[in-house]
Parts: sequence; C-alpha cells; structure tokens
Amino acid sequence: MKGSLDNEFKLKLKTMILEECDRDEISASELSDDVMLFSPESELEFDSVDGLQISMLLQRHFNLRLVDPKEFRRIVTTINNLADHLQPE
Repeated sequence: MKGSLDNEFKLKLKTMILEECDRDEISASELSDDVMLFSPESELEFDSVDGLQISMLLQRHFNLRLVDPKEFRRIVTTINNLADHLQPE
C-alpha cells in the first residue's frame, strides 16, 4: 500500500519523529499529514538539529541515507511525502 494511504504507517512515522525531536507538546494524532515539517508557519518549529535527528532516525529504522541537504528537503517535506518515499506501493 502506498505510504500516504496507510494511516497506521503515517501514525508510526509521526510518533517516531516527534519522539526523536522531543516534541511532547503535540501528539502524533493531532499532527496533520500535510503540514510542512520545516516551514516557519509549522507548529513544530523544527530546526537544523531536528533535521539531523530525523535524518539519523530514517537511516536507523528505514536504512534511508539522506546526506544531500537538497535531497532531504525534497523528501522530508510532509508526512505524506515521506511516507510515499519510504513505502512507494
């Protein structure tokens, strides 16, 4: 199943990301699947350190290595986009 259609997978991703970045003030179920993760308007207020933590999380759990910052920004835009990249079908 395509990642953006798999609600259980997206909830798992959101939970992992929020825990990794110590964002306990928001629950995974409250986080929209389409929120821009690194946008100034985002309620998450992720910064470059959070980006590094998310990158390491993706490498550990999904064997996805994103060393190019442009590639990271292209893939890790929203939960839906990331889920589709990790689970294309």
